[in-house]
Amino acid sequence: MTGNERGFGPVASAALTLGSALLWGVAHVATGRHRIGITLMGIYVALLAVIITAVGGFGTTLLTLAVQPGWLTALIIALAAVALAWISVIIWSYLLVRPTDTHIAGRTVTTSLAICLCGLVVAPAAYAARLAYVSRDVVNTLFTSPSPIVALDPWNGQERVNFLLIGADAAPSRPGVRTDSMTVASVDTATGATTLFGLPRNLEHVQFPPGSPARQRFPFGFSGESTYTPGLLNEIFQYAEDHPEMEPGLHKGQRGPKLLKATISDILGIPVNYYAMVDMAGFADIVDAMGGVKVTIKEPIVYGKYREGLLPAGTRRLTGEQALWFGRSRTDSDDYVRMGRQKCLLNAVAKQADPMMVLNRFEKLATATKRAISTDIPQNLLPALVELSQKVKDTRIRSLSFVPPLINTAYPDWALIRHRVAQALAQRPANKTATAPKTHHAPVPSMDAPIALDNTCG
Repeated sequence: MTGNERGFGPVASAALTLGSALLWGVAHVATGRHRIGITLMGIYVALLAVIITAVGGFGTTLLTLAVQPGWLTALIIALAAVALAWISVIIWSYLLVRPTDTHIAGRTVTTSLAICLCGLVVAPAAYAARLAYVSRDVVNTLFTSPSPIVALDPWNGQERVNFLLIGADAAPSRPGVRTDSMTVASVDTATGATTLFGLPRNLEHVQFPPGSPARQRFPFGFSGESTYTPGLLNEIFQYAEDHPEMEPGLHKGQRGPKLLKATISDILGIPVNYYAMVDMAGFADIVDAMGGVKVTIKEPIVYGKYREGLLPAGTRRLTGEQALWFGRSRTDSDDYVRMGRQKCLLNAVAKQADPMMVLNRFEKLATATKRAISTDIPQNLLPALVELSQKVKDTRIRSLSFVPPLINTAYPDWALIRHRVAQALAQRPANKTATAPKTHHAPVPSMDAPIALDNTCG
């Protein structure tokens, strides 16, 4: 029985079409098709229950699925199928209850309503599918192919996993990149307790791993490319890239990370499992894609290559270029103050990248991220990494930087560095809100300081 047969007017037709869009089967029940209508209602309620349960009860699980290309592809297909089914129900419902031919104006209005309802269904589904597609593209672009991982234990029995976080900078006056910011994040795989070990860029006489081709070439420590380069820690990455014999069998783009990871692992006395490198110029694009980043500047900072500006003291929102200079500038300061600002900046970006902001600016962020970040983290480790990151949020992150007066960067005490690392990892960290007990023993320098606190920003 059609709308013509039942004699639905424009108002009733519009109401039933709208009702069927909000609850499948309403129009079918109204036209006497009770079995089909109740079946459609049951399907709709079940689908809604699945969505609410998934979003409300399995938030972390959904995040782990969002970094798996296979699941993202399935999501795109599922969204298309749901949207198609929903549109079909709307059109079917409209055909059942459309006004009689005598109501030309009413039929026009009801038809327009049905078209608009179809558009309201298609638009969010298409947007969500687009986000899923972009996410899949980012995962496939940034992260390496899957590697062998024990299914029941993605960390392969490791009590801690160590990530080398690199901030790389390039300049027109010098070829290649320099790894001016190097921090190892050591994370307890069971609790998420994290300790950051900061290494200054200007460590000299760096010892390469024993038995390596680099150690054979520089048995007394790295001395640089020539008399024109001082031989600092931040030059090792590019040196390996320019000299294939340092890491035989590896392609360009792999040699630098491999040698730097091995070298820093030897310096700290702990294995460095993975690295993630952010190009500082690309980092500026990420900040712009976020709409800027808010930081507190305690002392004015010279802005620009030719001192053409100043970042005044105070809390303010920085553009990408300003944030780049905030983290890069050494004018009227030094490397160690800059290291503090970089930690402050990264912490501010992490805190301000809330889910709504990321969702609203997702495509711009994805594009900037693909240009700015490189890593050797395998794709099939991402779900476990997402779960681990949730644990990290519930712990207090501690930081230890190997800078003067603890370490003389010109003549580093490598044994002292390894001792401090072992001592730091042996300590039992307090939780996020706990107060550390008083002790008469000398504490490990800087170990109890939150990573965002330094003398430059709040």
